[in-house]
Amino acid sequence: MGTVPDEMTIGRFARLCRLSVKQLRHYDEAGLLRPARVDQATGYRYYVPAQARDALTVALLREIDLPLAVITAVLATPEPDRGRLLSAERDRLAERIDRDRARLALLDRLASGLAEHEVIRTTEPARRFAVVRATADPARIGPAYGECAGQLLAALAGQPWTPPLWGLYPLDLPDSAADGMLVTAAAETAAITRLETVDLPAADVATTVHHGPYAELRLAYHTLFAWIHERGLTPVGPVREAYLVGPGEAEPTDLLTRLILEVRP
Repeated sequence: MGTVPDEMTIGRFARLCRLSVKQLRHYDEAGLLRPARVDQATGYRYYVPAQARDALTVALLREIDLPLAVITAVLATPEPDRGRLLSAERDRLAERIDRDRARLALLDRLASGLAEHEVIRTTEPARRFAVVRATADPARIGPAYGECAGQLLAALAGQPWTPPLWGLYPLDLPDSAADGMLVTAAAETAAITRLETVDLPAADVATTVHHGPYAELRLAYHTLFAWIHERGLTPVGPVREAYLVGPGEAEPTDLLTRLILEVRP
């Protein structure tokens, strides 16, 4: 096969792009950046100057740990549209950073001990709730609850109800995201509304109050379930969350959530 005008060896192309020959070989093997030509007799790789921008783009995106599939999609997209793909990846990275920050905070709380959640056994009075329900991916419980709560408050506008807002959740978590999880926003009311209502009878319960962001609620659940099982009791759903101080009333570090779980011998 004849040479391509302006083609250069892999070593020269690597110096042009301030990359290593090893990197360029890896990009070729990963299908990210193919040489302009490979000599069939020697196996030598040759590149052309027009490939420099893609080579530099690959190096930059690999440096910030973007997945190979994303880089491949970026390179296959015309230049004007690449920003859209990168913006979408930026949003995913921001979500991952938020989750990592929440995990760090959780580890800090774990490292400082779990004794701050005091569990009390008491009697919970009978309550009637007006409810709005939705089934959601467990990873989207927060947004799904927010949507249900918005619908609930809109439907209760002008009608008497007793704060705070509540959340009702199944005792058993779904096996996978595909199964979905039932999320229920609830408000205590004695009035007859056009909404679905749920009556929870008086019950023997174990309860604790969590002070802090919702991302750390699992610490309170950990303490609550451990307390229940250590005493040979059986938890009975639904799990009730009473949002004593909600997001519109305080910063995440100052939220107050009461967890309530019926228990039986």
